[in-house]
Amino acid sequence: MAEEDPTVLVREERLHRYLSMLASGDLNDRWRAADALGELGDSRAVRLLAEALEDEYVEVRWKAARALGLIDGRESVPPLIQSLGDASPWVRMGAAWALGNIGDPRAVEPLIRLFDDPKPRVRKMAARALGRIGNPRAREPLVRLLGDTNRDVKAAARQAINDIGTER
Repeated sequence: MAEEDPTVLVREERLHRYLSMLASGDLNDRWRAADALGELGDSRAVRLLAEALEDEYVEVRWKAARALGLIDGRESVPPLIQSLGDASPWVRMGAAWALGNIGDPRAVEPLIRLFDDPKPRVRKMAARALGRIGNPRAREPLVRLLGDTNRDVKAAARQAINDIGTER
């Protein structure tokens, strides 16, 4: 009988420890676990991270959104789209970033709706995410976003238009 690879055992132990921490009652444990699970990149964490998008604390929701973007699982797209409507701009930004990283075209229309967000940093992240997704449906709304009052938002829209133009 072959021995198991010690690095696999350590990884499994970490995964289970972080999943347990994510389900704990301690705020610091939950946000640290969400952060660590994203770095670990194991798709078995997606379900619990998606549930953490509903956590009462912004820090946990934001870290969970970012972690889902690092894991890059298509099954996390619907809960991330839902998080685009979160009360916290940090969570909306994290969800937009994650959706851009995942690159699923189901996120295009919900990200375009963020162009009406009152926070410029959320509009900027939505534009960047659309550029990463590279779907031509976003081109016209991005052109309209060039009229935004915030220069960083305009710059992100310009870059996203260029990124979409180079997608094949």
